Amino acid sequence: MDILPLELENIAGQKVSDKCGVVALLEDSGVEYRLIQSLRILQHRGQESAGICIYNGKNLKVYKGMGLVREVFSQIKIDQTGDRGIGHIRYSTAGSSVIDNAQPIFSRVGKYEIAMGHNGEIVNAEEIRNELESKGYSFNTTSDTEVILRLLAINLARGEDIIDAMKLTFSKIRGAYSLVIMINERVFGVRDPNAIRPLAIGKTKKGFGIASENVVFEQLGGKIIRDFYPGEIIELTENGYKSYRFGNESPAHCMFEYVYFARPDSTIDGRNVFEVRKKIGEILARECPADADIVIPVPDSGRSHALGYSIGSGIPFVEGLIKNRYVDRTFIMPTQNKREDELDIKLNPIKEVVQDKRVVLVDDSIVRGNTMRKIVKLLRDAGAKEVHVRVGSPPIKYPCYLGIDMKTKEQFVAKEGKSLDELAKEFGANSVAYVSIDGLVEAIGFEKNNLCLGCLIGKYPIPITNLNANNFT
Repeated sequence: MDILPLELENIAGQKVSDKCGVVALLEDSGVEYRLIQSLRILQHRGQESAGICIYNGKNLKVYKGMGLVREVFSQIKIDQTGDRGIGHIRYSTAGSSVIDNAQPIFSRVGKYEIAMGHNGEIVNAEEIRNELESKGYSFNTTSDTEVILRLLAINLARGEDIIDAMKLTFSKIRGAYSLVIMINERVFGVRDPNAIRPLAIGKTKKGFGIASENVVFEQLGGKIIRDFYPGEIIELTENGYKSYRFGNESPAHCMFEYVYFARPDSTIDGRNVFEVRKKIGEILARECPADADIVIPVPDSGRSHALGYSIGSGIPFVEGLIKNRYVDRTFIMPTQNKREDELDIKLNPIKEVVQDKRVVLVDDSIVRGNTMRKIVKLLRDAGAKEVHVRVGSPPIKYPCYLGIDMKTKEQFVAKEGKSLDELAKEFGANSVAYVSIDGLVEAIGFEKNNLCLGCLIGKYPIPITNLNANNFT
C-alpha cells in the first residue's frame, strides 16, 4: 500500500468517472478522528483510497493513502489537530490506482491554500483544460477535479472575493459534482445546479457537517438539517451555515443512488433508500410475477428489493446466499478480472435452502452480467430446480457521463435488440425480467423529469457535446 502524508504541495486528484464520498466538519474540538469515522460510515461509496485535510489554525495539511479507511489511517500518523476539515473516499475506474488519484487534492495560490474533494464528473473538463493550456496554464494530471481546482485558483488569484470566485468558477463548469472545499480556514460544500449527486448539511454532536449521505450526522450524534438545493454553496460556521446560490436548474437526481450506491438507511432528497428499494421490489413482483417456492436476494444490495418482491408476491423470503463480509463490493472493483476473482470468495449458497426449490433471485441491477452468470451457476450447482432472475433496475443500455464507471455500450449485457429469453439463456436462468422505467419512477417518488435516467434511456440532463471528452486517463 502506498501511504503518504502530504505537506503543502500541488497534488492532482481523481480520475474522471469516479463515484466517491465526501464529508466536511466544523466542530468545537479536534475533528481528525471524526472525519475518519465519517469516511468509515461512507466506506460503501469507495474502497480504493481515503484522505482528510485539517486546518490547524495556521495551515492546511492533507493525509491520504491507498486502501480502505482503516488501512490508510492505521499507518498514517496524524500530527496535528484542528476544529475543521474535509474528507474523501474514492472508488476506482479502469486505470491507474495510485496515490496521486487519491483526494483531497491541494494547491496554493497567493495568500490562499485550497483543498478539494469531489464526487461526480465534469463533462466539459477537457474543453476548459485546453482553453487554459492555450493561455499558458499547466496541469499535473488529466483529472477533472484538478480542472475545477485550477479554475477556482485562477479566479482567486485575480482578486475575486471568495464567494464570487466560486460562483464564477461553477458558472463555467458543466457536469455532476458534489464538492467539499477548504479555502484557508473556510469550509464549503457545493452541489451542481441539477443536484445529480447527493449532498446534505447536518448537525453533529459537536458542531455542523456536510456529507454525501445523512447517516454520517446520525452516527455522529446529530441529525440532518436538509439536503443541498440545486446550485447551492453552503459555508459552515461556528453557529451553523450560510447559503449562497449560483444556479437553479430542474433537479435530475441520479436514479442509481436509490437502486444501488447509497446505504439503505440513508434518506436522499426526502426519499428513504430502504423504502424506495422495497417499493421497487413490490412493483417488480406486480409487473414480473414468477411461479416459485422462495425469494432469495443477492446480498447485500439486493436484499431490500427482494424483501419487497416477497411482500408483493407472497413468496417466502429466504437468505440462500451467504456473503463474506470481508470482501469488497464487486461493482466498484477497478478491473473485470478483479471483480470475477472477488466473486469466487464473496458468495456461497446454502444447499439445504435452495435444493429442489424454484428460486426467484433478486438483484438491484445488472450491468456487465458476469456476476449474475456466476450466481445462477452457484444456485444450480447447489441443487436449485429453477432460477428466475428479477432485477430492481430497468436494463442499463447507455453510458453514464456523470460519475459512474459505465462508459461504453459494449460492456452492457442488456444491449439494444437482445431479448429477455436471450439474456436468460446467457445467465443460465429459466427467466429474466426487469422493473419498468415507470415502475422505478413510481417507487422513487419524483417526477420522471426530476431524475437522471441517462443510462436507461440515453438522454441526459446535461448536454453531452463531446462523448470522448471524459475518456482521458
